[in-house]
Amino acid sequence: MTRGTSLPVVVIVGRPNVGKSTLFNCILGRRRAIVGDEPGITRDRIQGETSHRGRRFELIDTGGIIPDAKELIPREILRQARSAFERADHIILLVDGRAEITAGDRELAQLLRRLGRPVSLAVNKIDAPSREVLAHEFHSLGIADLFPVSAEHRLGVEELLEHVTAGLPAQDEDASPEPAAHAPIKVAIIGRPNVGKSTLLNTLVGEDRAIVSPVAGTTRDAVDQKVVVGDVEYVFVDTAGIRHKGKTKQMAEKLSVVMARRHIRMANVVLLLLDASEGLVGLDATIAGYAHEEGRGVILCANKWDAAPDKDRRKFIEKVRDAMKFLDYAPLAFLSAATGAGVGQLFPLIRQVYDAASRRITTGELNRFLERLRFEPELKVLYVTQASVRPPTFVLFTNAPGKLHFSTERYFINRLRERFGFGGTPIVVKAKRRHS
Repeated sequence: MTRGTSLPVVVIVGRPNVGKSTLFNCILGRRRAIVGDEPGITRDRIQGETSHRGRRFELIDTGGIIPDAKELIPREILRQARSAFERADHIILLVDGRAEITAGDRELAQLLRRLGRPVSLAVNKIDAPSREVLAHEFHSLGIADLFPVSAEHRLGVEELLEHVTAGLPAQDEDASPEPAAHAPIKVAIIGRPNVGKSTLLNTLVGEDRAIVSPVAGTTRDAVDQKVVVGDVEYVFVDTAGIRHKGKTKQMAEKLSVVMARRHIRMANVVLLLLDASEGLVGLDATIAGYAHEEGRGVILCANKWDAAPDKDRRKFIEKVRDAMKFLDYAPLAFLSAATGAGVGQLFPLIRQVYDAASRRITTGELNRFLERLRFEPELKVLYVTQASVRPPTFVLFTNAPGKLHFSTERYFINRLRERFGFGGTPIVVKAKRRHS
């Protein structure tokens, strides 16, 4: 689906691995609404809407750019980025403050200066005042407006946004709310090659939309298909099979992996297909980790169950839970995409997981719940609030600096699930020190 926007456009650009995705997520905050969905290779660009002090804008996260690269992936990403630059009202060039200035940084800065559009230089990974001196070296790139930031810790980002949005028109904050309750639910079908993703897509939509072949890796481009069940619209994306990095030798296949990982980020819910006829392999857990790390709702699908050599469900569940302990919140569905057995259960499951990921608990209810919890004596939790949804994110104000201990965070998450549900979605917990 493609949805146009007349909002001002802010583009994040930079070399690979400088932290663009982290900054993108940091800026979007709770309004993580996907508004762009272009077909084919252009999907390696992610878009969302957000606002800063009443100034709404569209934010575009481009792929990592290597200006003079001759390989397919960098060249295509640069092409996509140039398209975004043409729409940009402001461009943020992100560089790694802990690394030396590279030829790629200089070429990008030169390319952006020639565009004649407003450009800000954000020097990332400056997470302490003592490191700010590192940022000043980047003035040599010739971009006047320089901001030391830490996207991971949200340091300096407010100052950056103040500058970037200064010239944008102010709008009503309520004019562009989060996606409506009846907005399409976007579902990514992921898994290693030849686990039955295309077959499942065809069974879900009732037509042969995706190419189905016994040859592993047939799907190289993502395929979208809408399905309406009752009053709910689902948009399914069949992604290319994800391989281990060392096994993706062809450029086209490497591009497919990049795109598949991007689609995980764009989805509301992820269906992770496991091949029950072959059993679990290490790559299954690796792919599951991508979905978990991106905060996506997850449903595990034991596909080809009709061909499983051992149809002991309890034993299979134990193996899955043991291999993917971090996905203990994800429901597990047994099905056969080829015969259609068990596929019907996916629609209500997807809706349940989406609703859980979108659930918001009032601050009053959360703090009444907090009163019943028992933390370690030296930790005083003063207050809790829910900061965002998809994934549900909670902020605990405590008397202690730094992050919560893993056991404390796990205790809080488990009690949250017992009281409020949140099945199928990861929960994010953040701690902030507040002097009582």
